[in-house]
Amino acid sequence: MKQDLFRKKTLEHINKEVADGLVDGHGSAMNRVLTVRDLTFMGIAAIVGAGIFSTIGKASFDGGPGIILLFLFISVACGFSAICYAEFASMVPVSGSAYTYSYVAFGELIAWIIGWDLLMEYAIGNIAVAISWSDYFTSLVDSIHIGRYHLHVPEYLATDYWTARDQLTPASKAAWANAPSFGDFKFICNLPAFLITALITWVIYIGIKESRRSTNIMVILKIAIILLVMIAGCFYVNPVNWTPFLPNGIGGVLTGTSAVFFSYIGFDAISTTAEECRNPQRDLPKAMFNSLIICTVVYILVALVLTGMTSYKNLDVGDPLAYVFSTMNSRWANWIAGIISVSAIIATASVLLVFQLGQPRIWMSMSRDGLLPPIFARIHPKYKTPSFSTILTGFIVGIPALFMNLTVVVDLTSVGTLFAFVLVCGGILKLQNDKNRLESKFKTPYLNGKWIVPGLFVVTIALFQFYYPGGFKGFLNIRDTNGQITWEVIHGKVPFFLFGITFFITTILSFTKNYSLIPVLGFLCCTYLLSESGTTNWVRFLIWLIVGLVLYFVYGYKHSKIGREAIN
Repeated sequence: MKQDLFRKKTLEHINKEVADGLVDGHGSAMNRVLTVRDLTFMGIAAIVGAGIFSTIGKASFDGGPGIILLFLFISVACGFSAICYAEFASMVPVSGSAYTYSYVAFGELIAWIIGWDLLMEYAIGNIAVAISWSDYFTSLVDSIHIGRYHLHVPEYLATDYWTARDQLTPASKAAWANAPSFGDFKFICNLPAFLITALITWVIYIGIKESRRSTNIMVILKIAIILLVMIAGCFYVNPVNWTPFLPNGIGGVLTGTSAVFFSYIGFDAISTTAEECRNPQRDLPKAMFNSLIICTVVYILVALVLTGMTSYKNLDVGDPLAYVFSTMNSRWANWIAGIISVSAIIATASVLLVFQLGQPRIWMSMSRDGLLPPIFARIHPKYKTPSFSTILTGFIVGIPALFMNLTVVVDLTSVGTLFAFVLVCGGILKLQNDKNRLESKFKTPYLNGKWIVPGLFVVTIALFQFYYPGGFKGFLNIRDTNGQITWEVIHGKVPFFLFGITFFITTILSFTKNYSLIPVLGFLCCTYLLSESGTTNWVRFLIWLIVGLVLYFVYGYKHSKIGREAIN
C-alpha cells in the first residue's frame, strides 16, 4: 500500500506523453505556438498586476521606503525557486507544473496533494483578481462624464451580497437600500467580476494563439503606461521622503510579505503551458528568469518613485499610484492619474487571463494520469484547448465572484503557492543523488552547502538573539501583556518554532549529504515565508488538503493510470 501511494512517473511515461500528445486517449495534441517572448510576456502579465496599483501602497505604508528590501527578498526567494522550476521544466516538458514535477520526484500521493493545492491557489486567486478588476472598472466608469451625463454602475450590481448586508461603507449601504427585492431576498451581485471572467474564459477556450495575442497586447500597454508613470513621477520625487528608510524597522517591512508575494507567483503559471511551447526545455527556463528579473526591477523602481513623491504615511490607500499624482495639483499629473486607472484595468485583466489559462491545464494533467475523470482531459478538436476544464474553471471562478467576497483569503493563495515552491525545491534536492534521475538540458548550478548552510544557521541564531525582543527567552515567553498564558500568543509563535526545527534539520542534512546550496536556500526562504502567513491560513489550508485526500482515496487511487499499468 505504501509503495503504491508513492509510485512515480518514469521517463517512459513522460516520453510517451510528449511524443504522442496523449491527452484523452485519442492522441489529440495541443498547438505548440509559444516562444520565449510569449512566455516572458505571460510571466510579466501574471506578476505585474493589481499588486503594483494597490497592495504596494499598504506595503509601503507599513515598511516605508525600505519596502524595496522586501521586493528584493521576495524576488531572491522566488529566484531560487525559479531555478528549481527551470530544471524541472527542462527535465519534464509536459503540462502540470509543480503537480507533474512532484509526481517525478516524490510519487503519486504528494503529486495529488500539490495538484489539489494548486487548484485551490488558482481558484481563490482568480476570484480575488476578478473582484479586484470589478472595483477598478466601476471606479473608472464612475469617473466618466459625458456632457451633463454621469456614467454609473449601480452599487447593487457591483457589490457582493455579504458586503452589502454588513453595510459598513457608503457603497454597501446604497447597494442594500436600492437593490431590487423579491420578498425578503435582495438581488445583489458583482456583475462586472462575472462578465470579465466569462470574457477571459471565452478567449482561453478558443485557442492559445488568441490567448497569446491578448496577453502580448495587454503587457505592451501596461508596461508602456508604467514607464510613463515612473518617468513622470521622477519630476515630483523629493529625496526627503526617503527618510527614515525603515520607519517601522524590518518587522514593518515583513508585514507586507503575503501581499507582495501574491504579486510574484505568476511565473508558476507559465510552466503549465509546456505542451504549447515550441521548445519547452529551452524556452520555459529562459522565460521564467526573464519575467522575474524584469518584474523585480519594475516593482523596485515604482516603489522608489511612489515613496519619493509623498511620505509613506499617506500611502494606506487602495489606489496609491493614482492618489500620489492626484495630489500634485498639476494638469498633467491629473491626466496621468486617469491613465493609471485605465492601466490598472488592463493589468488586472492580464493576470486573470494567465491564471485562468493555468488552472485547466492542471485539471487536464491530473485527469490524464487517471486521478480525475477522463472528461477533464478532453481536448477540443478545433481549438486544441482543454475544453471541459476551461469551461469548468470559468464557472468555478465566475459564480463565486458574482456573489461572494473572498478577498480576505488572498493570503491562503500565498500559502498554497509557497507550499508548491517548497516541494519543487525539495524535489531537486531529493533528485540530487538519484541515479535514475531524468536528464535535463538546464541544471541547477551545484554549490556545496556543507559548510555554508551551517554557517547561515549560526548567523541566524545570533541575529535572532540580538534583534528579537528579549532574545530566545522573550520568544519562549508565552504570556500576554497581562501575564496570562493564552492560546493566541502560543499559536502566533508555532509557525516560527516549526521553521526553526526545519532549518535545523535542513542544516544537518546539508552537512551530511552535501546538499546543493541554491535549492536549499529556496526551500528555506519559502519555508520562512510560510511561517509569516499566519496559523489561520494554515488551518484553512489543512482543511482543504483533508478534503482532497478523501477524494483521492475515493477515486484517484483506484483509477490511477500508473496503478492500473502496474496491475496489468
